[in-house]
Amino acid sequence: MKLAIVHDFLNQYGGAERVVETLHEVFPDAPIYTSIFLPRNMPDTFKEMDIRTSFMQKLPFLDKHFRKYFLVYPLAFRSFDFSGYDLILSSSSAYAKGIKVPKGVLHICYCYTPARFIWRYDQYIEKEKASMMVKRIISFLTTSLLKKWDITTSKNVDYFIAICENIKNRIEMAYNRDSEVIYPPVETSKFSISDKIEDYFLVVSRLNAYKRIDIVIEAFNKLKIPLRIIGDGPHRKYLQNLAGPNIEFLGKLSAKDLNESYNRCQALIFPGEEDFGIVPVEAQACRRPVIAYAAGGALETVIEGVSGVFFKEQTVEALSEAIKKFDRIKDSLAPKKIREEAIRFDKEIFKKKIKAFIEEKHKEQTRC
Repeated sequence: MKLAIVHDFLNQYGGAERVVETLHEVFPDAPIYTSIFLPRNMPDTFKEMDIRTSFMQKLPFLDKHFRKYFLVYPLAFRSFDFSGYDLILSSSSAYAKGIKVPKGVLHICYCYTPARFIWRYDQYIEKEKASMMVKRIISFLTTSLLKKWDITTSKNVDYFIAICENIKNRIEMAYNRDSEVIYPPVETSKFSISDKIEDYFLVVSRLNAYKRIDIVIEAFNKLKIPLRIIGDGPHRKYLQNLAGPNIEFLGKLSAKDLNESYNRCQALIFPGEEDFGIVPVEAQACRRPVIAYAAGGALETVIEGVSGVFFKEQTVEALSEAIKKFDRIKDSLAPKKIREEAIRFDKEIFKKKIKAFIEEKHKEQTRC
């Protein structure tokens, strides 16, 4: 089986890029096609891969302004020639599934979400803080050209794989297509375990406005209990000005220090809505419970009363009540059971499932 991997862009390292790393481990001989690749922004492991870029690689200002080329990406992916391959595995939250698929070639899409700037326009624009004129332009394109393009290209996919049930539902709503759920890989085995619990709670997040760290700070200001915040981002100065003396900002930490912070916290606070959310799984791999907003991927990674507590509204009051509830039940949350819940999302499980799915569909294709 001659296989190619296609990914939206390789210019920053996040959850989707961790998936690409793991796909490379499963299929080490498969080249990786992408629109742009900025090696300086990526781990050294990517420099050893066979990465093939589009004509967009020569465009200026890719570091800071890559999103502004959003109308060019569809052309970039259409420009690739996949003749000679048996199977294409696209890793996509936007553009990569829009490739031109040769006749007889199987196309499987590992989908992180239907494109947010098309299907969740209001949230995306709020996140990007675009000017009113840019909002109007994007709104027009979103509701006309790009939505039609996205639906049309979804028909070029033979099988969708969703990262979780949350995204499975979005795929059905956007494309009227079914999908298989294979959770993304989390390296749960790399997290060591400690029994030295301290009195602080923990937030691990990029500090953007939509992450809703502000309600966590206001709740902890009110409760006057220790909170540590790991991460950085454009909202940090505002959040620091909001925080009381019981709240520490630690910035970005090494893997070792992050592991120790997970291990020693009372619980992780997860106030935002994420497609999946790796951080709650990492905390649970360290046997630490999670207090999470009851939406998105957290509904699949956290179990009420077993590995954590939910709050149903993104308000200071709802979070404060959840923290108080956690204090009442924390002794009944079994650390061993919490870690067992995290193991469901282990990297090795992902590797076995994705390999089995692709091999099965390829065999079905060759039998036809």
